[in-house]
Amino acid sequence: MKSLNCFKSYDIRGRMPDELNEDIAWRIGRATAEYLKADTVVVGGDIRLSSPSLKAALSDGLRSGGVNVLDIGLCGTEEIYFATSHLKVDGGIMVTASHNPRDYNGMKLVREDSKPVSGETGLREIQKLVEDTFVAAPLNDASPITDRSLKGDYKEVSVLDDYIDHMLGYIQPTRLKPMKLVVNAGNGAAGHVIDAIEARFQSTSVPIEFIKVHHEPDGNFPHGIPNPLLPECRQATSDAVLEHQADMGIAWDGDFDRCFLFDEKGQFIEGYYIVGLLGEAFLNHTPGAKIIHDPRLTWNTIDQVRSAGGEPVLCKTGHAFIKERMRKEDAVYGGEMSAHHYFRDFAYCDSGMIPWLLVTELLSQKGRTLSALVAERIDKFPASGEINSTVENPAQTIETILIRYEQDAAEIDRTDGISVDMGEWRFNLRMSNTEPVIRLNVESRGDQALMEEKTTELVTLIRSH
Repeated sequence: MKSLNCFKSYDIRGRMPDELNEDIAWRIGRATAEYLKADTVVVGGDIRLSSPSLKAALSDGLRSGGVNVLDIGLCGTEEIYFATSHLKVDGGIMVTASHNPRDYNGMKLVREDSKPVSGETGLREIQKLVEDTFVAAPLNDASPITDRSLKGDYKEVSVLDDYIDHMLGYIQPTRLKPMKLVVNAGNGAAGHVIDAIEARFQSTSVPIEFIKVHHEPDGNFPHGIPNPLLPECRQATSDAVLEHQADMGIAWDGDFDRCFLFDEKGQFIEGYYIVGLLGEAFLNHTPGAKIIHDPRLTWNTIDQVRSAGGEPVLCKTGHAFIKERMRKEDAVYGGEMSAHHYFRDFAYCDSGMIPWLLVTELLSQKGRTLSALVAERIDKFPASGEINSTVENPAQTIETILIRYEQDAAEIDRTDGISVDMGEWRFNLRMSNTEPVIRLNVESRGDQALMEEKTTELVTLIRSH
């Protein structure tokens, strides 16, 4: 049986309708019911035009396998994470393609306690069931695997109020100082959560004003696919911050599991520096806690966490690795420079709402601007940001680069690719899982010119292969 291209390392994503469609969605639901042996599963979907029909087919597949389905409607991925653990059900499935192009859709799966179902934790087994058992079976076969009668129940539920309660539990809203925030949902799924938080703030006289940009959910994406990691997707937020003289700007991707921050000057803040800020924010509440971070850029996070009395713990990049390590270490928070932020009290899952709430509280406590807080960290540990290069043989290129620098290196770490500590500067080189691309990150100890010089040096070496 030809393998389905929509099954990726961490989730399901494909172009509609050739790589993913309602029939495949039904079969994924049926296979998930078989694999999880579940009694009840939560489902939800983002604002893509194909999400309602895919979610309906997925739900029917689950119900055909005897699973009871709880549908929380239009939502973000983290609302599925919350509902799965909060309702104490056996799993959750979010229909979303996050920041992929308009004609794509997909699914993110979790099991009980919102534990990830990814390539190494069940997704490959579900794929095999779909491909070998359910897809191979004739549609007119009367066997149980193709019986489409609905054995499980279906019910629409809302967990929004409980979810907002949980979000606001990370801060003390009554201590927030007057602030103006630009919020850009990118016509994705974040808008209804912002509205709910705004209503709570107004009812308790919390002095936060929201300036809403591209707020209405719209699967046509009239202002482009929401992905603020791309520079071309940042202008509207930056312009609104300047126009309204806001204290901070916040923008989300389509399913809002990532948020991106802009300072009061409209400048985009690299996710790396937010990890250190959030680590510090958590350590104010939980002294001595462990903070998980990825290996791409590390010095600022390590310095900020240790200065705040915490313990930094290095972990391989990727949500499945971070979540697993957080559970093992009982870490209060984990962050990646890609703007994924994970929280122990949120079932170790990533959230795009908790970060901006914590930073808002931190700004109130310190009485300083975001640009001032971040500028100190950038000056102390300037970084290149991630630079991608397409090469013919990524593994060989990385080993060649290592040979060039290893004799003078103070330390070499292979947690994820190679991390090479050269004393006053360091770099990380890692391969993409899906394409012949090498990803480079460089940082230095307070020397912008050195960081830029070594970045240019490494990029030249990499691209000469």
